[in-house]
Amino acid sequence: MSDKDERALRLAVAVVKGRGATTSPDARYMAWQREDFDDGWTQEEAPAPLATTLSVDTSRSVISYNQSPDVPFDRSINPYRGCEHGCVYCFARPTHAYLDLSPGLDFETKLFYKPNAVELLQQELAAKSYRCAPIAVGINTDAYQPVERQLKLTRAILELLIAQKHPFTIVTKSALIERDMDLLVHAAQQNLVSVAVSLTTLQRDVARRMEPRAAAPQRRLATIQALAAAGVPVLVLVAPVIPVLTEHELEDLLAAARDAGAHDAGYALLRLPHENKVLFEDWLQTHVPLQASHVISRIQQMRDGKLYDAEFGTRMRGTGIFAELLAKRFRLAYQRMGFASMPTLDCSQYVPPSLGGQLSLF
Repeated sequence: MSDKDERALRLAVAVVKGRGATTSPDARYMAWQREDFDDGWTQEEAPAPLATTLSVDTSRSVISYNQSPDVPFDRSINPYRGCEHGCVYCFARPTHAYLDLSPGLDFETKLFYKPNAVELLQQELAAKSYRCAPIAVGINTDAYQPVERQLKLTRAILELLIAQKHPFTIVTKSALIERDMDLLVHAAQQNLVSVAVSLTTLQRDVARRMEPRAAAPQRRLATIQALAAAGVPVLVLVAPVIPVLTEHELEDLLAAARDAGAHDAGYALLRLPHENKVLFEDWLQTHVPLQASHVISRIQQMRDGKLYDAEFGTRMRGTGIFAELLAKRFRLAYQRMGFASMPTLDCSQYVPPSLGGQLSLF
């Protein structure tokens, strides 16, 4: 068999249609671990498409708090666990290990949702100890992933936040956010919302393989344009920046977003915690084998010789000369293109919900 034929066979066996991960490492907390083994006898066939399953998340709270100095918020809401977008680089993948599920294909096919999210949120906001500060919606997993079309959990959460005049931010890579434009415009008029749209690459083929069920890059730019035209403050988040593979697009991504109307911009370097290292290396070998070693080498040069460093202050930016060059490129492009910081959201309007009363949106 020629090298070309072997490459075609590996791609057929590794790639599950419509999914990002090319492997499913066992959860790191399991008592046992499995690995693929080729005994040379069986000719494998391409795997069948995997169906998405939904299960109830029985969490007793919906607001998560953090003390990280690397993010501009101290609380967040994630209506879903797992994400059908299937972005192979997603830093949230390792959280599925807490459920004894694989951060690989399980993360993007075995999803969990919080059917009582609104009730839980109402109770937490009504607590006498609660103090208002902007809530980030959809941080670990996208609040506008495909299942939101039917479940509408995110929309219900936004309705409650707006009813109480509670400020919030959203991070998404989905055009589905345009469905809730009526809510967002109303919140923006009261200085209660800002939106960040993440953009990784303008290369459609790379995007299709790397983030298979997320909106195409050009569709995300159209979403930025729609939000900006409606008066909703919108930021482009170039994330993750992937050394060698997408980092050369930094200025083009910023320019495209600015032309679409983005008010502000930010970026974050690729993060590969826990199982993500195995997942991303396998994806590189499957989809871009000629660049794989170069990408890994550059990541290590930006992470003190490691594939990941969780140190606060550097985990989002990296270290070393290549990380410094990336930061300088971003800074110069940001200034040249006339970006400005996002408005400070207004917490003074907040009214705690009444658990015995009737909620109204407007």
